[in-house]
Amino acid sequence: DFQLLINKKYPLELEIIIYLSFLIAYAVKLPIIPFHTWLPDTHGEAHYSTCMLLAGILLKMGAYGLIRINMELLPHAHSFFAPWLVIVGAIQIVYAALTSLSQRNLKRRIAYSSVSHMGFVLIGIGSITNLGLNGAILQMISHGLIGASLFFLAGISYDRTRTLVLDQMGGIGNSMPKIFTLFTSCSMASLALPGMSGFIAELMIFLGVIDNPNYSSLFKIIIIIIQGIGIILTPIYLLSMLRQMFYGYKFSNTLTPYFMDAGPREIFILICLFFPIISIGIYPNFVLSIWNSKN
Repeated sequence: DFQLLINKKYPLELEIIIYLSFLIAYAVKLPIIPFHTWLPDTHGEAHYSTCMLLAGILLKMGAYGLIRINMELLPHAHSFFAPWLVIVGAIQIVYAALTSLSQRNLKRRIAYSSVSHMGFVLIGIGSITNLGLNGAILQMISHGLIGASLFFLAGISYDRTRTLVLDQMGGIGNSMPKIFTLFTSCSMASLALPGMSGFIAELMIFLGVIDNPNYSSLFKIIIIIIQGIGIILTPIYLLSMLRQMFYGYKFSNTLTPYFMDAGPREIFILICLFFPIISIGIYPNFVLSIWNSKN
């Protein structure tokens, strides 16, 4: 019985040992730096359908485990480690964003974007406030939809261009205007454009850190500044990706017999993914009410 386990008391030393054991496991799954290096390699080599499952569902199991096991079953140890989770999450946002900017492979750039966005989830969990935790839940759901959309678009772009190297994809927006429009829309969602799910999730995480009375003002200011830097870097690597893919001049090696725009099936899949992104951005309480009713 999970409720019975929650009410059970453990010695603090035992809680810390159990907490660390689960934290290492979930750090690989989420991932948390420095246990993140498997993710870009996996995304870079896997088929885009696998990437969609990985970004959309499997990564979130690590964050869900942190909330359900570490946070709820081991609250005293979580209070001890929470500031460190916030610090690591803030570093992860900036580090992964800078690394994403340096990637020349399309799927690896999106993969490091996922690592960066998981830093916000880590901060929300470490905030130990209802507002921050709700923001982390929204960010998990939001990034699941956005990440799956971006990897799907990367996959259908590869089907047409036969390359994932950004430097070889210039100017394809002229030949694939529908894919260009959809890619741009999902990138705007990823950079937390107001009105989309990512914006309200990151805002709630910001406010959740501020709302914690146990953190000093200096600590809050430093974390917020680092988060702000990450938010500034996000549009830089995403808009740079769009520029390299869709603007400029078309290279001759991108011309293939499959060079055509998105079909009805692909557009339908992306609309099914994009519609909840807009819906959550406009009315996030629809998701939060389901989560809060379970607690």
